Amino acid sequence: MLSLESEVLQRHLNFIQDKSVLVAGAVNDDFAQQLSAYTPSVRLWSCYFDDKQVAQSAVSFSAVFTQDLSAQPADLILYYWSKNKQEVQFQLMQLLAQSPQGQQILIVGNNRSGVRSAEKMLAPYGEIAKIDSARRCSLYHFCLTQQVSVDIADYWHIYQHHKLTPLKIYSLPGVFSRQALDQGTELLLSTLTQPIQGKVLDLGCGAGVIGSYIQYHNPKVDLLMTDIHAMALSSAQRTLAENHLQGQVQASNVFSHIEDKFNLIISNPPFHDGIDTDYTAVENLIRQAKQFLFTGGELRLVANSFLPYPDLLDQYFGQHKVLAKTGKFKVYSVIKH
Repeated sequence: MLSLESEVLQRHLNFIQDKSVLVAGAVNDDFAQQLSAYTPSVRLWSCYFDDKQVAQSAVSFSAVFTQDLSAQPADLILYYWSKNKQEVQFQLMQLLAQSPQGQQILIVGNNRSGVRSAEKMLAPYGEIAKIDSARRCSLYHFCLTQQVSVDIADYWHIYQHHKLTPLKIYSLPGVFSRQALDQGTELLLSTLTQPIQGKVLDLGCGAGVIGSYIQYHNPKVDLLMTDIHAMALSSAQRTLAENHLQGQVQASNVFSHIEDKFNLIISNPPFHDGIDTDYTAVENLIRQAKQFLFTGGELRLVANSFLPYPDLLDQYFGQHKVLAKTGKFKVYSVIKH
């Protein structure tokens, strides 16, 4: 099933066909794969690991999952706008920096995602105009006329917090809680008062705050941090390295690429997918967690108080505990018996 954005692009196949195409941005369907029937080559640059799983090999189709893109020319770039403006700018500037003058880009996005700001963002670098509006989405055509240079180092953000002292957190655009320690994670960390041993999985690690905090205070733990976001994985790796901590970082869509069992699985899980609320990832986390825990192992997570996690935890673990709460957040704990 195509997304609304792809349905809009589909209306312009006559412009897309017979061109080599690079698809990038917030891709959430297999439209790129379908384009291989109309174009000599299609490449997908995805910053989200689950996209690569959807877009498996097809004739004249390839996918790459990475934070940065090595230069490979394409006649046309199709860019899916996301709600995170910092991430959009980071990706678009990389694309423009590696594109020749005259590069054509089609930019599509849901109107609620802020895609209308594409005109202001890209006007300094070329010619941009809206060419379609349908399905509550807007489609823009852009032609690059100005040389663009990008230094990735300029996009790193570094912060400290008295609850994390002496750790420094390193993050790239688009990573959750990029600017500062968020309240939910702070509450979750406040419950980590007892020594932790064994194998720890920080699932949906973001910039690596939780896992790095645990490893700093419990140097002997065997730490694995996972996320689906390439910028998060790069951020977590750097946070570990800059703080001289030990741990593994790898891509996984919830438990898709996890094989081991753990003494503790800990998470501040997302409940948004794009601009809409989506509990799928958290439901998968809770439903599958038991098989990745040792007997006596714990799943601990923080969530907004209004989210329906207690029922899910009771359904799959029998009961749950609330370790801490504020007016907005609760920290839940369940044990595998």
